[in-house]
Amino acid sequence: MRNKLFQILPFLALSLWFTGCGNDSEKNIEDDQKSSSEIRVSAQQFQQNSMELGTIENREFPQFVRATGVIDVPPENKAMITTFAEGYVKNTYLLEGDQVKKGQLLVSLENPKYVEMQQDYLETREQMDYLESEYQRQETLYNEQITSEKNYLRAKSEYNRNKARYNALRQQLQMLHINPENVEKGQFVSTINIYSPISGQVSDVMISKGTHVSEAQSLMQIIDTDHIHVELSVFEKDLGSLEKGQPILVTLPENSRDTLTAEVHLIGASIDPEKRTVRVHGHFEEDLEKQLAVGMYVDASIITSSRELPSLPSESITDLDGQQYVLQLDSVSSQGDYYLSREKVKTGQNFNNFQEIENAEKFKSGTKFLVTGAYQLLEQ
Repeated sequence: MRNKLFQILPFLALSLWFTGCGNDSEKNIEDDQKSSSEIRVSAQQFQQNSMELGTIENREFPQFVRATGVIDVPPENKAMITTFAEGYVKNTYLLEGDQVKKGQLLVSLENPKYVEMQQDYLETREQMDYLESEYQRQETLYNEQITSEKNYLRAKSEYNRNKARYNALRQQLQMLHINPENVEKGQFVSTINIYSPISGQVSDVMISKGTHVSEAQSLMQIIDTDHIHVELSVFEKDLGSLEKGQPILVTLPENSRDTLTAEVHLIGASIDPEKRTVRVHGHFEEDLEKQLAVGMYVDASIITSSRELPSLPSESITDLDGQQYVLQLDSVSSQGDYYLSREKVKTGQNFNNFQEIENAEKFKSGTKFLVTGAYQLLEQ
């Protein structure tokens, strides 16, 4: 029995030795795997690349109502230039983009009918003296019972009818900017001038020299951009959260980084039956440095409230294959080297260069992250 025990002991010791070596090997493999997943940044690299560390902090994030719309001006700041009488364009002096002042000459039209109108006016004016004198004479005779009532009423009717025609023709001449006093002196004109009713910029020209234009035909459009504003369409489901005075962040689709600030000025009282939207009128809060064109499409966010959310700077988060990652600080060596590990995060709102971290509870309070310079390291 003792001899058998001595024979077993060497095999048992050898087995224990192999087992111990196996555990040490597995431990070394795990350590190697851990070190390979970490990113080492030397103190010199950290300083040269202006890298910074930071923690997840609660910041104010506004709650938005999304909207789309256009840049516009009030109706009184738009003028569609038309004519009251048909004619042919004799002169047109402006191009799209030209600045004009109120009362400035825009277009000259010519037509023989303008001369005929002045002739009719002058003839009617000449008849006024005779018909007025005849009316007064018949009135005197009628009052003295020398003439009949029929003759008196005929004279009165002819005088009033001619007076009405005279006043109508005079008004028409004035609407065409023809001076009736000059016509009464025999000074006829074959052209009429059209002047700008407002100051602004020519936004559209629909005519050229020699073009025949009819009554009420549009010749050009002038827009005054001094009171430029934004007209938004908001879905009816969001109407309850809107109030006058709420801030609006306006961005242009072709340049989403450039944000303009406006304020809710008016909220529409009716809902579009087809689109189920309501109109919201916003005023810009500051003088616009950027040139905006009327009719330009915009995206807008109306700030209705705000709340605190855990967040990190947007530049600390990198998108890799559809997943968002950050670099978490694991340790700092005695030589000042930084050891970082890649951690997956879930992101939410983005505002003012900060990104909401939806799974912030995953990290311990005070955990530090690389907030500047993470992109280059994560891309490697």
